[in-house]
Amino acid sequence: MAGRRTQRYIGSVSISYVIAGILGLALLMVVHETGHLLAARAFGMRVQRFSIGFGPPLWRHKARGSETIYQVALIPFLAYVQIAGMNPFEEIDPEDKASYANASLVGRISAIVAGPLANYLFASVFFFTALAIGGKPVSTTAIQVLDGPAKVAKLEDGDVVQSIDGQRITDWDDLRRRVMASGNKPLEIGVLRKGKPLSFHVTPITMDGQSKIGVASVPKQVPVTWREAGVQSLIGPANVVKNLVIGLSRMLTGREKPQLSGPVGIVKQTSLVAQRSWTEYLTWLGILSAYLGGFNLLPFPALDGGRLAFLGYEAVTRRRPNARVEARVHFFGLVMLLALIAVVSVFDVVDIRSN
Repeated sequence: MAGRRTQRYIGSVSISYVIAGILGLALLMVVHETGHLLAARAFGMRVQRFSIGFGPPLWRHKARGSETIYQVALIPFLAYVQIAGMNPFEEIDPEDKASYANASLVGRISAIVAGPLANYLFASVFFFTALAIGGKPVSTTAIQVLDGPAKVAKLEDGDVVQSIDGQRITDWDDLRRRVMASGNKPLEIGVLRKGKPLSFHVTPITMDGQSKIGVASVPKQVPVTWREAGVQSLIGPANVVKNLVIGLSRMLTGREKPQLSGPVGIVKQTSLVAQRSWTEYLTWLGILSAYLGGFNLLPFPALDGGRLAFLGYEAVTRRRPNARVEARVHFFGLVMLLALIAVVSVFDVVDIRSN
């Protein structure tokens, strides 16, 4: 039974799009670790290993004259760059200038920051390419029906809202204003469905403190100039990080429920987006890339932000923290992070099988 459900999911999303989802997520990890690698080398550090995934290697390569082993490992969660001297439990030669442990504070900070920074900057590449190829999305009054009053009232995806209580709707913002100002009173919504005018009675409900009917706009793509594409591609990553900070603050204060998704869920969503269009696929990768960059700077053990917290302590006190204590903190954080990924991934798989 579970197998048939999984087949239904794969049948609804071509295997090529699932592969596109996996490769998209892998590309973001490669970009992140390449940032670490390039910065480490720029400050003379020796990079021993560049790995996509954890566990036994499925493929490995070491170029002639290079000190770095490149590999793809069995467990496709996360990725890492192994820099000599970063593990406090290994033998560190105080004369080894290529060791992370002997690098300057600026060099070590740069090697850590470079990963998230690479994701942040590469997000602009994704956004620019998406805008150059497909233009920018502009909201319309064509709707996608979500769970809520509109679905109960039998509105359908693709319906074009033309009026509310007999008054013409000019654009999506006008539609939102009319619904939000309704005070949850019943509304007569006129739509155009496949060229045929229809009317529905919908009673808004309060969601997130606002009157809503449970619909989203189906945007259309409008061409943009190269200049506008450049400007928007620089603004896009900043908006993603801003929304990340706002979302985290709302969750920490209890105003918003956490909505977690692991690698399986992200691949599923990326596959669905890839199926719709290249423009949406590239835009989504840009969002993920900027999000990954911002998320990794959070001061949580095992994340780049956790390492930066210890480096910040060193910069302020002019004393290095105990390396073994720091290693244990990061190890504990890594175990928690992997456990969370595993649990969320199980729920993602269950969700896929139930659809």
